[in-house]
Amino acid sequence: MEILDYAFMQRALLAAVLVGVTAPAVGIYLVQRRQALMGDGIGHVAMTGVGLGFLLSWSPVWMATLVSVLGAVFMELVRWYARTRGDIALAMLFYGGMAGGVMFINLAPGGSTTNLSSFLFGSLSTVSESDVTAICLLAAFVVVITVGLRRQLFAVSQDEEFARVTGLPVRFLNLLTAITAAVTVSVAMRVVGLLLVSALMVVPVAAAQQLTRSFAATFAIAVAIGVSVTIGGTVTSYYQDVPPGATIVLLTIAAFIALTALATPLARRRARALAAAQPGGDPAECAIPASRKAADEIGA
Repeated sequence: MEILDYAFMQRALLAAVLVGVTAPAVGIYLVQRRQALMGDGIGHVAMTGVGLGFLLSWSPVWMATLVSVLGAVFMELVRWYARTRGDIALAMLFYGGMAGGVMFINLAPGGSTTNLSSFLFGSLSTVSESDVTAICLLAAFVVVITVGLRRQLFAVSQDEEFARVTGLPVRFLNLLTAITAAVTVSVAMRVVGLLLVSALMVVPVAAAQQLTRSFAATFAIAVAIGVSVTIGGTVTSYYQDVPPGATIVLLTIAAFIALTALATPLARRRARALAAAQPGGDPAECAIPASRKAADEIGA
């Protein structure tokens, strides 16, 4: 293929695949925790890291990772200890992150806000070999956490009180989820962009949930959607000369709409079949509580 003849496209496609895997892998836990917009907030904070990277002549990817991890830890601390006024603190963190990024990059030698555009919305031609190395290392960390600790993370995301009763370190796992989300933002910013990465975390998961309610199946389908749209968006961006981040997000939304349209008649058919098999319906006391579902997932 012609597209593979260029080294920058080889790097961009590799980064796209890694982003397609990691973003939904983290997003499924954020959706379960009802923190779908966490990625967006971390993306704002990561802008300060990008600006500092330019100012200090360090790698923007690694600096953004450091700053976004610190921001994620702060967000969790606010959630634990400042419930009543936490929204104000988080708002200042998010807007301060944006302002800090713009300020630092303008203070950098030869820097201007135009340097931020590739990090805000993604860029194929700017993915360097050092960026690919950093993305591979960070993506490996994300995969190890989200797959290796999937049962524990699912239990905490589903029901914190039940997870605490079973002896799981709930606060540590919550903190680890936030840190993993921050690392994922750094992985994705070169391809999707800091302002759009949250969509790739959330929408593939929402699309997968249209077809199944099983955690394992949702995880697999969401990752498959993520990889498909990132590759499709990257290829489309190359041939049509359009922004990769926007293209990937629009393809993700299109996938959600298509799967929703497909799932609606299937859901109605299953409901009619269930009603026919159990015309009286199950009594309320037979319903499986959420904590029991979490226990089943842990034991699976």
